[in-house]
Amino acid sequence: MSARLAKHGTLPILIAIALGMFLGLVYPDLAIKMKLLSDGFIKLVGLLMPFLLFVLVATGVAGIKREPNHRHVVRRIIVYFQLMSCAALMLGIATGWVFNLEHSALPVPPLPAQSLLHELSLLSASSTLYHVLTQSLVLQVMLAALICGLLLGRGSAFGNRCLGGLEAGIQGLFYLLRIILKFAPLAAFGAMAFVVGKYGVSSVLPLLKFVLVIYLVCGLFVVVVMATVTRIVGVKLSRLIVYLKEELLLVTFTGSSVAALPGCVNKLEALGCDRQLVRLVLTTGYTFNLAGTNLYLTTAIMFLAHRAGVELALPQMLAVLLICLVTSLSSTSVAGSALFTLIATLNILQLVPLEGVGLLLGVERLMKCRSLTNVLGNCVACLAICGWQRLIDREVLQRELAI
Repeated sequence: MSARLAKHGTLPILIAIALGMFLGLVYPDLAIKMKLLSDGFIKLVGLLMPFLLFVLVATGVAGIKREPNHRHVVRRIIVYFQLMSCAALMLGIATGWVFNLEHSALPVPPLPAQSLLHELSLLSASSTLYHVLTQSLVLQVMLAALICGLLLGRGSAFGNRCLGGLEAGIQGLFYLLRIILKFAPLAAFGAMAFVVGKYGVSSVLPLLKFVLVIYLVCGLFVVVVMATVTRIVGVKLSRLIVYLKEELLLVTFTGSSVAALPGCVNKLEALGCDRQLVRLVLTTGYTFNLAGTNLYLTTAIMFLAHRAGVELALPQMLAVLLICLVTSLSSTSVAGSALFTLIATLNILQLVPLEGVGLLLGVERLMKCRSLTNVLGNCVACLAICGWQRLIDREVLQRELAI
């Protein structure tokens, strides 16, 4: 068992986590400085993300474009993503309303003045749908990749040569990512050391209820919504989670969802899913199918509204739902983007004081459930859409998951 863990990189990460916790407890001042390790890892992965998303989306769209029923595929992807987004947003609103979090006696620290001005400048640039679409680098890259994929999907000789070059580019980027991922234990060590050294246990107790509710609602979405989808596909969700354990563990202790993308692509292809669909669904899902981020977004809005003594009636809740559907387009899998999306949404709604976001800054790094739900949700989406299109090898699926 230990040999298998070491082979997949799980054991080094677990050791790094234990060492990070130890350092945070014994030498908290030094542990806080270890944040540079996790931040550097995330930034390094983030540098490759636009290129990786471009080549994966472009080749995926080109492959789908050459299929006779490609319009049905795109339509079904959009329908699935929107249904999951609406389900997550509504569940977040319902959870915040049921738990009625305003009873927690918490202070509302304001954001630092300079930070607040910076956030407000971001808000003014993202207060309309036009700016949401134009200010997001990921959306711009995906739009360019979509156009490129549509052009290359015509089947010309030049297009075939370009596709060959993009396929080689994918292999090169995956190779670079595999090299970077060898440093994942250092990132896990730095992240855990920082959290324990900076906050400890007692410092996060005032916000414990909110954190627990976020984890609860993400867990509820996974065991109810995602489990239902996988059951329809003919897969047990527990089997899928075990199959993806290395990728999920990597996301948990590095905070980088993108770091799990190569592994998820390879594993879903190994399950018998169509190669082009895997690339298209997983990459677009990193912006348009972020269930964990959507759950956090509406739950946090309800929490801040309760704290500010703002009663949200049904019309206001519907407004929250509609606005979140738009502003969630500016979310990405990049660490911290959920907080910026929350600020943008509050600025548009004008229902809750923006200063209340200062409450959530201290526990931002504890929201690992968001990234886990995002990654798992995209893998489930891939299985669902491949099954919907009958582009999945059932024999391979049963053999790999031992159904």
